Amino acid sequence: MRTTGLTPPQQKDFLERGFSRRDFGRLAALLTGAATLPFYNEPALAQLSALGRLPDDAVRINSNENPLGPCPEAIEAMFAAVRKGGRYQYEEADAFAEAFADAEGIPRDHVLPFAGSSDPLHRTVLAFTSPNRSLVVADPSYESGERAARFIGARLFKTPLTKDYAHDLRAMAQADPGAGLIYVVNPNNPTGTLTSRAEIEWLLGAKPKDAIVLLDEAYIHFCDAPRCSDLVAAGKDLVLLRTFSKLYGMAGLRAGVAMARPDLLARIVPYGTGIMPATGMVGATASLKSKTLVAERKKINREIREGVFAFLKKHGYSFTPSVSNKFMLDVRRPGMEVVRAMAARKVYIGRGWAAMPTHVRVTVGTRDDMEKFQAALLEVMA
Repeated sequence: MRTTGLTPPQQKDFLERGFSRRDFGRLAALLTGAATLPFYNEPALAQLSALGRLPDDAVRINSNENPLGPCPEAIEAMFAAVRKGGRYQYEEADAFAEAFADAEGIPRDHVLPFAGSSDPLHRTVLAFTSPNRSLVVADPSYESGERAARFIGARLFKTPLTKDYAHDLRAMAQADPGAGLIYVVNPNNPTGTLTSRAEIEWLLGAKPKDAIVLLDEAYIHFCDAPRCSDLVAAGKDLVLLRTFSKLYGMAGLRAGVAMARPDLLARIVPYGTGIMPATGMVGATASLKSKTLVAERKKINREIREGVFAFLKKHGYSFTPSVSNKFMLDVRRPGMEVVRAMAARKVYIGRGWAAMPTHVRVTVGTRDDMEKFQAALLEVMA
């Protein structure tokens, strides 16, 4: 007898969401081997940003990384975890989740730890979209969720940003009455711009009845905007993502969380397997205990970013009004031409987006990084 690999409740859920029985083999693969799937993580996106292997003296401002790396407390904690690397150290993931819940003031059962935030992003798309339940996104914004939606045949609706580069939540709420998931990145990637807390609260009240809002706060620590974990605690139809890859400087070490009501978290659990990396878990826990880390790094990033903006204004260049660690720069010609020309000078900037074809994304690096960026830009644009 041929088996689908899906339990009866899973089969019922998938059929109700508009999948056919012919889809069951692929859906079973999602539940057993997510890490092997083509959309699963970010290598494909990183390859779009990097032009081959980068030289040792390259200026790497193409992937929104924090060049400061982990804080000293995190490094010490991770070194201790490495010494115990022969053990699974399962308990460290729970300790991290408890520390995070305490820091945010939300119940422990509203927090799930992950190795970064890409994993729960993809899981949430898989859990709440389908051929009958669309994904609604802004354009331009972070594309990874789109890839997961396309893989399972979910419908996709894209809405342009407002003239101020915010998510147009009014348009997103009306894009599809049958939407399954509305994805908001705040601050946005790639523009670095904010959508107001008031608009997010409005969306939670005005969205289609059965839709879930997926709010990605990967870059929230770089700005002064209010965070939305209290909306999770209030029981809203919201899945909230955070990562330690950005301000905390742990991009290669992998730690993040999904926050939501327990019933929503239970929906995303089946779409992946594996344990959490002990190094990432203890590093994130140690980072949370620092009382000054976020404020200090936010200040450093802001001062360097504003210095770059002053340079760009002086030379007549347009850019998005970012409050984050990256921005979109208008280079007045096809963006990839400038990406290649900058790479020839060992300055590696990010890619472009189809919605903004003459723009390129630039990460805010160290002061030295940005001085080299400025010198190379003047040469290329001349």
